[in-house]
Amino acid sequence: MIYLERVAKEIKEVGLYDLILQDIQKLLKKESPSKDEILEVLKTHPEILESYKQTNVEYNLSNIHIKDIDLSNLKKDECKKLAKKVNQNLSFLKKIEKYTLDFEQSPTLVIIFSIEFFVLFSVQYFIVLLNLKEWQWWIYALFALSIFLAWKYAKLEKKKYKRYSKIFQKKYSQTKKLLEKLEEKKCIKKENLIIKVSQEHI
Repeated sequence: MIYLERVAKEIKEVGLYDLILQDIQKLLKKESPSKDEILEVLKTHPEILESYKQTNVEYNLSNIHIKDIDLSNLKKDECKKLAKKVNQNLSFLKKIEKYTLDFEQSPTLVIIFSIEFFVLFSVQYFIVLLNLKEWQWWIYALFALSIFLAWKYAKLEKKKYKRYSKIFQKKYSQTKKLLEKLEEKKCIKKENLIIKVSQEHI
């Protein structure tokens, strides 16, 4: 459900993907690769496409380049039923897409580290600036507790990312099959559902 031609165009033209473009330039040993050359690299080097996907998820951009099916255009009940399921799946996939990001690169981990840094700064403030040296062991104990709680929370979140990533892959595969089925039954033309230009980059 990712439109490779759009991916190639965005890598070539949108500044957000400059680092990915640099990797392609190194691979091709070429300063200004064409859209077709980038497209070929995407097909032969899956890690490049993965970098594009990861970048999008980090910036809350979707890698699902398919729009919802307009149910009002469908006449057969079977088509409507399948299309409704596809629309539900697309909505769910977009909601949990953030969990496809590696946990180590996720905003969740950044937030945990930021909070711990703030706690450490606060500990130093209370002990040194407020002259609470007689309370320092209690303060350090609280800091140690906060580290333990942060570590525990990070472990739970990592499991959550892993679980939802599996759910995403399963639902993604199911939705692709449903789209193929709808096309086989001549309910839709998949070509008409492709979002060829991202509104976020305009």
